Amino acid sequence: MVGDGEEQGPPHGPELKHRRKSPRFAAESEPDSGVVPEGKSGGSSASFLPESPAKEEVDDYDVTEPKNPSEDQPNVYTPLKESKADFLEKTQEHHSTKPQSRSKFRDKPSTGKQSQPLAKKDGSQSGFPKGRTLLLVLIICILMFAILWIRIRSLPDASLSSRNMQILQAFRAQMKKLKNTYQSQDPNLWKRTHVFLEKHLNTSHPHLEPAILLFTAGQEAEKALRCLSDEIANAFAFSQNATTIKINGADKAILDSDVVKLEVDDELSSGFRGGKKVAVVHRFELLPAGSTLIFYKYCDHENAAFKDVALLLTVLLDEQSLRRSLTLQEVEEKVRDFLWTKFTSSDVPSSFNSIDTDKLSGLWSRISHLVLPVWPEKGLPMEGCT
Repeated sequence: MVGDGEEQGPPHGPELKHRRKSPRFAAESEPDSGVVPEGKSGGSSASFLPESPAKEEVDDYDVTEPKNPSEDQPNVYTPLKESKADFLEKTQEHHSTKPQSRSKFRDKPSTGKQSQPLAKKDGSQSGFPKGRTLLLVLIICILMFAILWIRIRSLPDASLSSRNMQILQAFRAQMKKLKNTYQSQDPNLWKRTHVFLEKHLNTSHPHLEPAILLFTAGQEAEKALRCLSDEIANAFAFSQNATTIKINGADKAILDSDVVKLEVDDELSSGFRGGKKVAVVHRFELLPAGSTLIFYKYCDHENAAFKDVALLLTVLLDEQSLRRSLTLQEVEEKVRDFLWTKFTSSDVPSSFNSIDTDKLSGLWSRISHLVLPVWPEKGLPMEGCT
């Protein structure tokens, strides 16, 4: 017992340690270690020097190992070391396993996120046929129907194509014979005439306008001009099992312009309606000027009365001969100037004066699609052409 007023000594070291230990560490250390502190063995008490307040403050909050483990003091921290080691080991295990679990967890959402678009994609694909497969099937059906319809329509076209080939072959054969007969002609005449008329014979192309050819020659080639134009017209008609309309301008030169106009109109219209496919108008320059306006009706580019026919016109120039060195453009200009003089001069009969230059210009633009010169032929017989 200590009397009142006396100072009490510092408490036992182990008791101080025991009292100031954190309850959490005490609870963890006592069940695990089973080591009895030396100060409490045998119920005897050992005396310890009082610790400084600084030391006590450090011990209150420092739960790590003593700064000088070699000092001989009670091994109070041994349980703490073991518990700390266990704690660190568990923490390391926790951290080592946690990334794996996190990675697994991340993998799962990632796969889930990936599967969601796939699912959406699958859903869209499953929805795609619903919306557009019907349209695709409809398009396929339409295409199949169109192909079938084309095949059905092509059955008569096949026979038409066969007929077209027969026409072209017959025309080529006739033109080949003419080329062998009229050997003095310019190669351009055969080439251009052949291409121009064969294009018109090809029924696979729609006929938008008639085929108009104008042949011209000097006085020395009058017979060749007449025969060659007739032979080419006959070849064109023969290939189509048709005949040729022939109009001679010399026979109508002295007639009234209006009468000639009506006669030419009647001959052309009745002949073409009757199945004839080509007309030859010889000596176009001898027709009365006013009557030539009827060719507006048959030679127009857009509004011709008959578009699946051919008209061959011949013009015999006043010149004795044409130079072979002339170009096609120069030949065309020579024929145009000649017709201008013939149809507008005051030296011709009154029937020629009924056409003005504007109408003549319109007529020339319709009949001058292709102007070709004809050269004289020596091998032609005195009577007839072949």
